[in-house]
Amino acid sequence: MSKTNTNVTENLRKQIEAAVTAAMEQGALPAGEIPSFVIEEPADRSHGDIATNVAMAGARVFRMAPVKAAQIILDHIDLENSFIEKCEIAGPGFINFFLSKRYFAAVLREIENEGERYGESDYGQGKKVMVEFVSANPTGPMHLGNARGGALGDCLAAVLDKAGYQAYREFYVNDAGNQIEKFAASLEARYMQLFDDSFAFPEDGYQGSDIIERAEQFKEKFGGSLTAVSSEERRKALVDFALPLNIKRMQDDMAKYKIDFDNWFMESTLHESGSVAEVVNTLTEKGLTYEKDGAIWYKNKDICTEILLSQGKKQDYIDKLELKDDVLIRSNGNPTYFAADIAYHKNKFDRGFEQLINVWGADHHGHVMRLKGAMNAIGYDGDKLDILLMQLVKLVRDGQIVTMSKRTGKAIQLRDLLDEVPVDSARFIFNTREATTQMDFDLDLAIQQDSQNPVYYVQYAHARICSILRNLEAEGVSARSCTDEELCLLGAPEEVELIHLLSAFDSEIIAAARDYDPTKITKYVTNVATYFHKFYNACRVKCDDEKLMQARLSLCTATKTVIKNVLDMFSITCPDRM
Repeated sequence: MSKTNTNVTENLRKQIEAAVTAAMEQGALPAGEIPSFVIEEPADRSHGDIATNVAMAGARVFRMAPVKAAQIILDHIDLENSFIEKCEIAGPGFINFFLSKRYFAAVLREIENEGERYGESDYGQGKKVMVEFVSANPTGPMHLGNARGGALGDCLAAVLDKAGYQAYREFYVNDAGNQIEKFAASLEARYMQLFDDSFAFPEDGYQGSDIIERAEQFKEKFGGSLTAVSSEERRKALVDFALPLNIKRMQDDMAKYKIDFDNWFMESTLHESGSVAEVVNTLTEKGLTYEKDGAIWYKNKDICTEILLSQGKKQDYIDKLELKDDVLIRSNGNPTYFAADIAYHKNKFDRGFEQLINVWGADHHGHVMRLKGAMNAIGYDGDKLDILLMQLVKLVRDGQIVTMSKRTGKAIQLRDLLDEVPVDSARFIFNTREATTQMDFDLDLAIQQDSQNPVYYVQYAHARICSILRNLEAEGVSARSCTDEELCLLGAPEEVELIHLLSAFDSEIIAAARDYDPTKITKYVTNVATYFHKFYNACRVKCDDEKLMQARLSLCTATKTVIKNVLDMFSITCPDRM
């Protein structure tokens, strides 16, 4: 809620508690402990702006019908000098409160005073939160899943910042391990085939055209200098050449996508620093590893079983999961990805982050519990690691699933999408569906410049307000700060509903941060645009009553502020003209 809204709720709670206490002291209600009760906004505003269940929640304490208790509470409540205009009893004993016009004036005054800071709160108490997202392998181009994950992760971090957290964005670069060995072998084969087409390509090699492109780029710059050296030397030189180019390409793609990571963390640094060996040693010292077939294994089954039992799960349920142990060090002495992942998340906690959030693809579902369990096993709190699993996204054009790029005729990559779709559309539309749901991304919709495109619809509302202000300015009418009495002239249903919605901005931000769901904010700002258009169509801004006109201009300006704050927060263009 806005600060005005929050104060109303907090004060009303105190007033209700004081009324119950006074009624008990006077013998109108039986003496006892004040019951725990809820204050909330009714779904149907005709039933009031705020409602409480205090009379029903206290039925046992009050020992009377809730309707009767509700009346006694109202008889003893002091609402003088509050924002409450009237109150009434409804249904089985709800007490409904109706806000006064002074309240709505106060909301507009708050938005005017707060400006670009409106919507911020201290809900997060400055807590340091790491949001790791995208983290694509640098062995090839980024794909559509990275497009969705990028938009969700970046906007989630923005929401957390707005809600009072210190959010830190990180990209984890898997520049070590099996995938890099496969990358090296693939590069070697494509490079050598430029000189000898009989050179065998590895069965599990990367088939992408980008591998051929990197090999050709190396040949163009260095010729056949690697044809006479050992395979080990050749592979290292090719990786040292190609990997930085791939990482730079990822960084360029993310920059084009308006994502600015605080850090690009290299997996290789974990191996070089000894961090991976350290966590393996820690687990071994705790008796949580064993040797088998020349490899070192982690007792994942035991740890995860312990977690599930502590959650009240039955053994039959656990048995059906078919939990297995994990290899940490392969028989060839090389650490696994899982070993590095444990070291990486330990590193995050060691850097002082109090909460870790990962945005992963849904195919990582089986990795969630074992990583949280491993954090517990090495002495950290696995409950402070939250993993947001993101479902698949499909591209749709003309109602049909699209799998190939029109430009290249190959599998669609992130850069193909951004070449075809405006970045603003991509960032907004990817945040219109919760991460836990599968998504069809409509390419036709994303490039439309009309109200069917959700980001265009919101941007247009902002531009429309700017146009209203410009046109009136041209006629010699400038928006000014209004008095409370002038703002109290706003009483049309469309005006009141819009102000109500504007007052909920920071509560929506808090809910989005709490639930790790930035889509709440795209839905919210779309509603703001909708309610503004309703207001504009029902209430003439330019009118003969100068005071009412200025009050409506204040409402326009407040709406403009909220829309801009959302779009700025999500790094989406906020145009003055369209």
